[in-house]
Parts: sequence; C-alpha cells; structure tokens
Amino acid sequence: MINVLRLYCGKVSRSDQIRYARHEGIGPVVAYNCTNRCNLWCVHCYSDAGQQGQELDTDQAKALLAQLVQARCPVVLFSGGEPLLRPDIMDLLAYARSVGLQAAISTNGTLIDRTSARELARVGVHYVGVSIDGPEHIHDLFRRRPGSFRGAVGGIESCKAAGIRVGIRYTISVHNIEHIPFVFGLAKDLEVRRLCFYHLVVCGRACREDIPTPAQTRLAMDTILDNALASADGLDEVLTVGNHADGPYLLLCMAREGHPNLKMAWACLKAAGGNRSGIGIACVGPDGNVFADQFWRNYSLGNVMERPFAQIWHDEGNHVLRLIRQKDMSADPRCLGCCWFEICKGNARFRGPDPALANWVNEPACYLSDQQIHQGQIPSPAWDASSE
Repeated sequence: MINVLRLYCGKVSRSDQIRYARHEGIGPVVAYNCTNRCNLWCVHCYSDAGQQGQELDTDQAKALLAQLVQARCPVVLFSGGEPLLRPDIMDLLAYARSVGLQAAISTNGTLIDRTSARELARVGVHYVGVSIDGPEHIHDLFRRRPGSFRGAVGGIESCKAAGIRVGIRYTISVHNIEHIPFVFGLAKDLEVRRLCFYHLVVCGRACREDIPTPAQTRLAMDTILDNALASADGLDEVLTVGNHADGPYLLLCMAREGHPNLKMAWACLKAAGGNRSGIGIACVGPDGNVFADQFWRNYSLGNVMERPFAQIWHDEGNHVLRLIRQKDMSADPRCLGCCWFEICKGNARFRGPDPALANWVNEPACYLSDQQIHQGQIPSPAWDASSE
C-alpha cells in the first residue's frame, strides 16, 4: 500500500506515521473476515462470499479481538462477505473499541442507512470503506444486482451525515480500468477524501483473464497519478494496494519528471519495506483461520480456536512464515535480480496447497518492463522518513 498523495504530491495524512515509519513491537493490521454471508454476488469477490459457512460466535469473536490486543495489533478491519449481515456486528465493533482496537469496516455500503450509520458512529467505528466499481451500469454489472450502485452511494452519504470518515475502494480490472477518472469525480461530488485503488488478485471468484496487461496497468497508474495531482486539494489520501511494483514505478515516473519530492518518496518507500503480507498485515477468516493476508486463502497459518493469534503469528517453526519474512528466499529470479527489490520485495506467494519453494510465484505479477527493473536505483538520500 502506498499513498500517492504523500509521495507524489507531498500531502501528509494521519495514517502515514504508521505506513512510513517502523514501530518495533507493533503487531500487524488485521483484516477480520467476520462472515462469509453477503447480499451481493460480485464477480471479483476475493473471498467467494455469499454462502453460509462456519464462523466464530459472539464470545469466540470477542476472544479473538482480545487476542489481537495482546498481539499489539493497531487496527482491525471488519470485512466479509458483508460484515453488516452479522447480527452481532455492532456488539463486536463496540467491544473492539472498548479493548483499545481501532475498528474499521469494509462494506458494499448497501445496508447502511441513516439509522445504521448513527449506530456505527455510536460504537466508535473510525472508518468505513465502501466498494465502488465504476459508473452505475458497470458497478451494478460487477455486483450482479440492479440498484447496488445507488445503495452504495446512499451508504456513503449516510456515513458522512453521521460524521464517520468514509472512503471509496476501487478494484482495477480489464472491465473497469478506463473508469478511474470517474472515481475521482465521484469522490469530489460526494466530498469523499480517501480513495483506495486495488490491483486485482486471482483469488476467490476473480479470474486471470480479468487482470490488466502490464501496459494497461502502467497506464492506469499514470491516470491515478495525474488525477491525484489535479484533485489533491480535495483529498487526504489516494492509495494503491496489492502490487508492490507501484513503489518503483512511482519513483521512475518522478525521476523522469525531475520531481522535487523524489528523495523523500524513496526514503518513505524504503522505510515501509515493500510487501508486508505476513509481516505487517494479517487476515483472520470467519472460522478463525489465520492467513498471511486477505487474498491468500489456500494456506492457514493456524486457527485461533486452537492457539492464540500471537502464538500463530510468532511461530518461528512455521516454514511458510519464514519464507514470507525472508523474501530473498521465496522471491522469483526476476525479483531477485531487480534493482528495486529492497523497496518492493515482490509479491511472493503460492496458490496451491503445497508450500514447497518450487510452487512460489510473483502474484500479482510485476508490471515493470525488463528495462525498468534494471534501470538503477536512485541513490539513498540523507532523509529520515520517521522524522516528520
């Protein structure tokens, strides 16, 4: 995850202190997929949501949240499926806040009205991210339900009326890649100040055929940069998520432009450390299984019903965790030969059940050209990103 407004436009957000500074002893940000139930059937759903499955009950979910406090996790993101379909969601959100966790929600927005938004504000939700896939006809096609776009927009408006910080989440695929400017325009119209652009990962119902080509992805990044710069006054954060080639690509663009923020951006990205899956990011599924991130569901690190989260997360004997945290052992040869490796660290993961090193791949794939990965790093500046 990189903040384009911070690196490219020099605009600091309150989350950048966590994002671009090292805090020893702090646990991971945790995405808690608290249910697999959903009222929509999105074509690119990473969790393949919509069907009833086993999930932690209220007491078990509260025990998990207490475990996350013990593991010093700073933020828990309630996701799904659709988290608002859990009958006890307000109770869980209130409990999270009572034990010292910052609680956020990732939602399709269609179930949020003025009453539920006021309730979310009452229990202390500090952020709500609502998924938008493009203009109304594109969004409804993705969500497979007419009216879902208007429902999502209504959810955003209700959150804003309740005083809740709200953002738009947009997953880039071949089907909506040309609509990135629309999202900036929608954010302006709705006075939303945070945008998150997700690279599509082949997980759940997402198909490899939906992934943009490298050339399309580079064009999408150029479009995000141009629109972020033009819209900077009305936004607090513009984030790209899911492909850590974004950092090197941004630096290459800035170097080509002779950008005055180049050295600062380089230092921030180096401090962030590239891919943080299994390091600064974790996921807990509805049934308590722990994963390296929310897009990696083929291998469970353990289950919180059997061992506390902290024991699972700090298990030095776990072969997969060792490879995740020593990327020079699991990255593919192209990554290891890349001059940007220390900033990106690749997207190393395996997709099947077998974690043997031969099965690890760069997923999602790098979109930098061969020339770009050998272009040479910008000299390390005398700049301390944590000093701001």
